[in-house]
Order: sequence, then C-alpha cells, then structure tokens
Amino acid sequence: MAGGSTAEARKKARRSPRSFSFAALRARGMSRRAIRRRVAEGEYVRVRRDVYVERGESEDIVRAARVGGRLDCVSAMRERGVFVRERGGLHIQVDPRSGRLASPEDRKQCLAAVHGVVVHWRDDPAPDHDLLADPVASAARAVRCQHPRDAVATIDSALHLGVIRADQIDALFALLPARCAALRPLVDGRAESGAESLARLALHVLGRSIDLQVRIDGVGRVDLLVDGWIVVECDGKAFHESWAAQLEDRRRDLALAARGYACVRVTAMTVFEERHVLVAAVRGLLRARR
Repeated sequence: MAGGSTAEARKKARRSPRSFSFAALRARGMSRRAIRRRVAEGEYVRVRRDVYVERGESEDIVRAARVGGRLDCVSAMRERGVFVRERGGLHIQVDPRSGRLASPEDRKQCLAAVHGVVVHWRDDPAPDHDLLADPVASAARAVRCQHPRDAVATIDSALHLGVIRADQIDALFALLPARCAALRPLVDGRAESGAESLARLALHVLGRSIDLQVRIDGVGRVDLLVDGWIVVECDGKAFHESWAAQLEDRRRDLALAARGYACVRVTAMTVFEERHVLVAAVRGLLRARR
C-alpha cells in the first residue's frame, strides 16, 4: 500500500462520527428555526425523531442512526477502513433496552419489515451519541461473523491501521469463545492488505518460514518472503493498474532475480478466490530447488 494511502486509511480509522439530539443542538445555541433551516439546507440529516447526523457522513452511518443504533461488527470495521471480506448486510449494535427500531431507509417504517440488517443486541462502552461501536468489541464481533481465515485478516488490518492496539489483543480474545484462541498465534499486524494476510495463511500449509514486509537492498520492501528466497507480491488493482506501476513491478522482479530470489506475483482476486493456485506455484518452486 502506498504511503499516502496508508495515511488516509489511518485517518479514516480515527474518525468518530456521532449523532446529535435536538436538545444538544439547542445547547449549542441554535434556535428551533435555525435547526429547521440547517436541515432544509442539508447541513444536518434528521434520521429519527429529535436525532440528527451531520452532512457528509457515509450512507451506512446514516442508515445505522436511522435504525436507532450504531455500526457494529463487519460494518464498523469496514467503515474504519479495516479489511473485511464479508459484504452482505448492515450490522448494527443496538442497546437491549431500546424500543421500536426503524428501517434504515425510512424512519417511519418498522425494521421488522426489512431484510439485510443484522442486529447485535448488546451493551457497548462507546458513548450513546457515537455511531461506531467500540473498536475492540466490534472487532471481536467481526471475528464471530466471518470465516476464521478472514477474521485473522481483519484483525491484522485493524492492528496495522491502529484501530486496535497490540496491548488490546488480550481484551479482544477475552470477548470470544475459547475455541477462537487458536487464531491468536496467526495474527500479524505487519500485513498491509487483506490479500497479504490471506496469502500468508494459505502458505502456512507448506511448513516453511514466512516473513512479511521484508526490505531487500536494491529492491525495497516485498510483501512476503517464503523460505528466505521466494518473494510473493500481492497486487491490488488500485495500485498496479497504471503502466508506470507495471514498469516498476517489472524492474523490481528483474532486480530480485539478479539477487537470486524467485518472485511470484499474484492478484488479490486470486488470493481471495483461488488460493490453491498460489500454494501450487510456491510448492512447485520449492520442489524444483530440491
């Protein structure tokens, strides 16, 4: 991931979107007329009775506030810029004591008539006006709602972006069933993308050493280094679709070969959908060297 993009992702991870009650806006010195005018001008969105969200918040944030909760689980992780493979449904944390829940599209419609919304009934340490669930709690919830391999990639990404800290991993796993403890040794926050995490996990079956973000003189950093000599580069479309980027990739591949490294360049989609192809390629190189 490019440096600027990493900085952008970390800035997004620190966002704290919130809602405002009518009383809170009045306490800011706004009159009833001023509030109505700002809603009419689009500065605020009225999501529920006496509840408002500022202009510019994401669609998912507005939908969660309209339901009467906050983004949770995989939806909260995605909103913070964390890698999540699961794409279906809107996951919302709702206080168990909450009353009537509304549709995320229409505050006058009951949520019971809407499909595609996953409600997590639980208390949350985040303040009532926050529209993103506590990061540790939502990361733990995301582990339970994903395949174990994808869950590890989500934790890796959250660590890399600073959404959760290394000293919070104990707290995260304390919120999970005992069976999830097996995932903890697999977590590695050095991975800069979900594809890197999933590639690393797929290659564990080979029983060889795997290191991440290794710097090689004359080349720069590489995504993964297997057995000390096989470089695996995970290419995402966003950072490798220009001709200039492709030329740089080829220069790096030649520089690696000149230094005795073999390079396997794989797309993120291959890692996501056909990881056996990557495993077979690396296994073939290991077999050839023997």
